[in-house]
Amino acid sequence: MGEQEQMRDRPIGVFDSGVGGLTVAREIMRQLPNERIVYFGDTARVPYGSKSPETITRFSRQIAHFLQTQNVKAIVIACNSASSCAVEALEQEMDLPIIDVVRPGARAAIAATRNNKIGVIATEATIGSGIYSRYIKEQDCDAMVLSKACPLFVPLVEEGLWEDPVTDEIAGRYLAELIDVGIDTLILGCTHYPIIRSTIGRIMGDSVTLVNPAYETARELKRLLQEKGLESGHRPGLGTELYRFFVSDAADKFQKFANSILTYGILSAKVINIDEY
Repeated sequence: MGEQEQMRDRPIGVFDSGVGGLTVAREIMRQLPNERIVYFGDTARVPYGSKSPETITRFSRQIAHFLQTQNVKAIVIACNSASSCAVEALEQEMDLPIIDVVRPGARAAIAATRNNKIGVIATEATIGSGIYSRYIKEQDCDAMVLSKACPLFVPLVEEGLWEDPVTDEIAGRYLAELIDVGIDTLILGCTHYPIIRSTIGRIMGDSVTLVNPAYETARELKRLLQEKGLESGHRPGLGTELYRFFVSDAADKFQKFANSILTYGILSAKVINIDEY
């Protein structure tokens, strides 16, 4: 087997601060069914959204080093907060393709908007970094970007309150000012948010296009793997472990949440000491 063929058979590394990145993993499973995945959720140190850029970058470096030990052929930063703070550092330090969730989502929003008014909802870290606004303006200087931190959405999702009056109430408060300024495109700038997409869509109305960066990231990953000749050309053989999951804490809770959103059942998630990396 040649070196390029060996590379094609390697898994894709996907990481997040916890469970939100499973929406990205789910899209990769759907769009790239021949690919193996190694997923790491930093459940001991979640959330990232309220932490400093320096801390988020340090955590992301440790996780990337762990994924390298798993012989991955590419790394997907399936976390908007980590994408906002750490993508440039990882791109400089890693000799691997690095895909973040911000740029694919931003490009999709630019393509979708008709009135050039784009909204972004995300964690405090992502909004504070200004990365969506900066990237969109670089691509389209006429675009108006309106950003709103929605810190309560993550705990609501993780508590399973996906279709609940309290989620409707909080979403209505968060989204009111974006409705008032007349955005026609809204980026779901946190990987937890696609899970409550129906609630957000109902409040925003049919005239607003919702952009799911998880979907766009999987498309970008597929394009990049094809471009670099790294796409797996065949379904792994019987008995091959397609998807492996690692966490830094609370494996049972992670497993329960994962099984609620993935069609592929998770049998186990292994706890590792991420500080060793």
